[in-house]
Amino acid sequence: MKFGKVEQPELIDFTIPEDHADTAVVLQSIKNDEPFQIKVGCAKWNRQDLKNFYPRGTKDELQYYSSQFNCIELNATFYRIFPAEQYEKWREKTPENFTFFPKIVQNVSHLRRLNDQAYPVLDNYLDVTSNLKEKLGTMFLQMHNNFSPKDWDRVVRFVERWPKEFRLAMEFRHTDWFNDEKVAQELYHLLEENNIANTLVDTAGRRDIMHMRLTNDEAFIRYVGANHESDYSRLDDWVTRLAHWKAQGLKRINFFVHQNMELESPLLSVHFIKKLNERFDCNLTVPKTLVQPNTLF
Repeated sequence: MKFGKVEQPELIDFTIPEDHADTAVVLQSIKNDEPFQIKVGCAKWNRQDLKNFYPRGTKDELQYYSSQFNCIELNATFYRIFPAEQYEKWREKTPENFTFFPKIVQNVSHLRRLNDQAYPVLDNYLDVTSNLKEKLGTMFLQMHNNFSPKDWDRVVRFVERWPKEFRLAMEFRHTDWFNDEKVAQELYHLLEENNIANTLVDTAGRRDIMHMRLTNDEAFIRYVGANHESDYSRLDDWVTRLAHWKAQGLKRINFFVHQNMELESPLLSVHFIKKLNERFDCNLTVPKTLVQPNTLF
């Protein structure tokens, strides 16, 4: 994941900003009695992307990956719509508690840009993706960097049309969504009113989009390591913030670990999951890796 990559990460202030004032209001208004859940995963399961992870002789990468992690941020679905049978195969070969979080295909977000021609594509995408059944988690829509508030009407139409039986997170990257307070508030309230998660992206070169505004019972976080020793302390800070949100009423943590060079994503995940297990007194599987965390720096 190259988004937000910098050449000198040691110069970046990675301090997590204070929460948006309305985040506490949203969390304290959550009324559902659903059990608290934590999902942690990588973006891909490909062997070439996850170095130092697959044991020699691994034949089925997804099967092994899903024995070590409880979810995947399914980036492959951004590039094309797979046949329904493929989703069925993915579902069948993963454990009972495994969850897929598919990225909505780029024909909807980047090529059609939520215009009227996007909806037949979206309907097809949802039709086949629903074959994941009980293993389908929150889907997420990531808009292009140059998709700005001038297309606000398209966002409203998309949200109003979205089928409520599917959970959704949305990610906006153009700075005007957050630098203009009026625009930001309208966006947050639209997501909040429609039970859509506001995606948080923690990456080195775009600290401006760390707005820390939750809009429902879910923290949907895309964490991008900088291949620097600070990656580990950043994850420690996230554990503290997530514990703070849980105390206020947060029900879902969906946390996806990326790297600009993906070889260390499993190592960061091991560190993060161990810290979560300690802090939340949970029993998430700690992935096995061929090297140990903190040994690359």
